[in-house]
Amino acid sequence: MSSRLAVELVGLRLSNPTMLAAGILGLSAASLQEAVKQGAGAVVSKSVGLKPRSGYGNPAVFQVDDCGLLNAMGLPNPGAKHFAREIGDFKKDGLRAPIIASVFGFSAEEFTEAAQILVKGGADAVELNVSCPHVRKTGSEIGQSLRLVSEVVKRVKRAVKKPVFVKLTPNVADIAEVAEAAVGAGADAIVAINTVRGMAIDIETACPILANKVGGLSGSSLKPIAVRCVYEIYEAVKVPVVGCGGVAAWQDAVEFMLAGASAIQVGTAIASQGLGVFRSVSNGIDRYVRNKGFRSVKEIVGLSHRC
Repeated sequence: MSSRLAVELVGLRLSNPTMLAAGILGLSAASLQEAVKQGAGAVVSKSVGLKPRSGYGNPAVFQVDDCGLLNAMGLPNPGAKHFAREIGDFKKDGLRAPIIASVFGFSAEEFTEAAQILVKGGADAVELNVSCPHVRKTGSEIGQSLRLVSEVVKRVKRAVKKPVFVKLTPNVADIAEVAEAAVGAGADAIVAINTVRGMAIDIETACPILANKVGGLSGSSLKPIAVRCVYEIYEAVKVPVVGCGGVAAWQDAVEFMLAGASAIQVGTAIASQGLGVFRSVSNGIDRYVRNKGFRSVKEIVGLSHRC
């Protein structure tokens, strides 16, 4: 892969700026390893909590026409101790791509304890999921509160010696303000964004389609919102921003980077394109950078702010 694509992100070395987003794959070492082999510069696990969680019943995922997916999985996971072993197995493969453990909790203490277990298990960084829009008593309730975001980040930063990413919800009035709170509490990087709260109703039965009724909308419809959020956050904080939401082609990735993203995460597009999307997006970014006369992908980050 071209050296133009290499990225250093809060001390993590990525061969290219693409990352597997949390929530699609990532509860087994094998799936994470395959994402790297198919071209991902880094991988983020599915969100893992302190204790095992079964999640919601079906239907949990719904295709919304051609604009994306509506899902309410309920954060099913095997628990931090079990997933720490998967991280160890991922590392045994000898892959050099960073592995970032996505962490959720129902309190600052749970976030912290889960993060400690996963870092001890070998995670190169943690991504705090304070933004899942469909889980009661956690997720977006934390991500919508400046005080709670600050508390969670401070606790985790004191407890672990690895980089801490914070994944924000777009379901707020001022996402830049939340980013500033996270960075003020010690966040090393911001991930923007998680899904938007949404709902679908079956007109024949008159009932909500998802078992949880409300879910999170991901995919192409999310991209304009996500690009706007990255743009606003880039102007507000001095830490790296990772763009997430609707990346399906290299043009999408470039747009995020011009808005201020140092790297981008790919999620929903994997469902339709497979893991080959990572190499496709990376190759497209490389051609764009070369054709524009830049020596490195880093040179295009935030260029739109000069306009």
